[in-house]
Amino acid sequence: MKTESMKPLGLQKNLVTSINSSIPKEKSLKSWMENQSQQDLLRFITCGSVDDGKSTLIGRMLWDSKQIFEDQFCTLQADSKRHGTQGKNIDFSLLVDGLEAEREQGITIDVAYRFFSTPRRKFIVADTPGHEQYTRNMVTGASTADVAILLIDARLGVLTQTRRHTYLASIVGIKHVIVAINKMDLVEYQREVFEAICDDFASIVKSQGFESVTTVPISALNGDNISERSQHTPWYQGPTLLGFLETIEIPKTDHKCTVFPVQLVSRPDSSFRGLSGTLASGRLAVGDEVQITTSGQKAKLTRIVTASGDIPLANSGDAVTLVMDREVDASRGDIISRADNPLEMTDQLEATLVWMHEEPGLIGRSYDIKLANQWASASVTSLKFRVNVNNQSKETCTQLELNDIAVANLAFSKPLVHQPYKESHTLGGFILVDKFNHATVAAGLINHSLRRSQNVHRQSLNITRENRQRLNGHVGKVIWFTGLSGSGKSTIANALEMKLHTQGKRTYILDGDNVRLGLNKDLGFTDADRVENIRRVAEVAKLMCDAGLIVLTAFISPFRADRMMARELIGNGNFVEVFVDTPLEVCEKRDPKGLYKKARSGQLPNMTGINSPYEIPHYPDYAIPYDNSDLKMITKALKEFLNI
Repeated sequence: MKTESMKPLGLQKNLVTSINSSIPKEKSLKSWMENQSQQDLLRFITCGSVDDGKSTLIGRMLWDSKQIFEDQFCTLQADSKRHGTQGKNIDFSLLVDGLEAEREQGITIDVAYRFFSTPRRKFIVADTPGHEQYTRNMVTGASTADVAILLIDARLGVLTQTRRHTYLASIVGIKHVIVAINKMDLVEYQREVFEAICDDFASIVKSQGFESVTTVPISALNGDNISERSQHTPWYQGPTLLGFLETIEIPKTDHKCTVFPVQLVSRPDSSFRGLSGTLASGRLAVGDEVQITTSGQKAKLTRIVTASGDIPLANSGDAVTLVMDREVDASRGDIISRADNPLEMTDQLEATLVWMHEEPGLIGRSYDIKLANQWASASVTSLKFRVNVNNQSKETCTQLELNDIAVANLAFSKPLVHQPYKESHTLGGFILVDKFNHATVAAGLINHSLRRSQNVHRQSLNITRENRQRLNGHVGKVIWFTGLSGSGKSTIANALEMKLHTQGKRTYILDGDNVRLGLNKDLGFTDADRVENIRRVAEVAKLMCDAGLIVLTAFISPFRADRMMARELIGNGNFVEVFVDTPLEVCEKRDPKGLYKKARSGQLPNMTGINSPYEIPHYPDYAIPYDNSDLKMITKALKEFLNI
């Protein structure tokens, strides 16, 4: 149930009459459609803290703009009664809260989009959730909005989520904010309450970069100052909410660059080949010279094809197929620009991250990045600071928690086409995706490329890996042993190396304890340090493998994501994951270093298997089960499997 008071709206007959009046008559249908086509479109969001009345406000605007038809009204009236609204009162939030969970809990969970229009303008509104748990959905809705309506409950004033949504609105580039101080009926429309909240809000937006901030006292349920000025607020001389939305100038995007992400190579037959996609920004005309950013190849446009036929000019937002005067190496994931204004690429940049997942974000952990239509592996290389949403202060942090907003440096597995978010939402906004469950863990806004990415270049060497392998007489390989402490990783790796060494193979063991005595002596055993530990070891193993060595690594490496990162870095064909599957109770009974005893007594925090998790490999390349087999038999079977 919503907490706002319910006010009768009149008899059903009057309501239905109002509804029917919004439906265009046949004789005026043509002029109505012409008027609709000439109107511009404003996108806006409603945001704020939970239960501030966002869904009710949208429902009221739909009602006031006569966008509710008779069958919708009947359903709404029945739903209102079923959800506890008495008499003929209407719960407008039910027009927007479509999920059953939303209706049961009385909160918005998903982002609900609604289209409506007035005689002066068309609108698309995104109703975003106010609950902190669903902040990720607010970012989704805000990313395409021109204006934000930030609701504040007049009884509660500015809350933490109000501050968070204000800051998020600013960083995604929204320039105009309407502060709708709602539920004024529940504070008897007191001017002092309204002005106190205005003063409080003004103190938090000084450095947000908004071009305008407009405050309006409203009651979404009763309709005060929504479409008509309220008699309850004679002291308020500003615009009504809909009046402001109808007259505000829609921000114009200055497209400095032409950006065409290729979505599909269209080749219906041997006589036609085109590159299909939607022009994200800029213009393209027949005869223009364009460039494939990744390869640098150039060509001239001979045709611009649409579903309705050829056109001479494509504008931003047009879905088209580009035909060129020569064959170019381009496919899905490439970005096309004008040749006289090429785009830049980088594999390192600084970005603002909004963390959206319960699992913390760790430095060094590998994720997938989706930037426009480009995919690559990415990792956070450093966290510069986290933003305190209450006062916008910068705080140090070592990992990211759910709903954290932070500035970080990221590195990619390959160069990506990019632009700062303030210049291009298409090439400046990205998401990070978990490699295992494919959940979106973060949204990112690019600030700028890192200069060192432009100053560091891979040196071409004359002696290749193949030359070294030919000299060694065998291929390079990384055999990655993983398992609990005491499982036997180092013992088996040592026995295998001895066997390989006697056969003249060039080998080296990277052992967990030995590496921590030198290269990684600065790292502890927190989750973040474990991730960095494995990242460094994987880089060293890659270099040794490139030297043609057979590298055996013996590390607990408890996290699947980090083992996958090592596999991707080294190369799937050069990487063999060996899971030493010894049960915890056996490892604890062995306890050769006394670590389990210390962990059980509370002397050793972050002990894998006791108070820190070990993520068992789902599909290891080779598993060694615990069955008391002789070490020689284990080593022999493993060597036969490796075939080296």
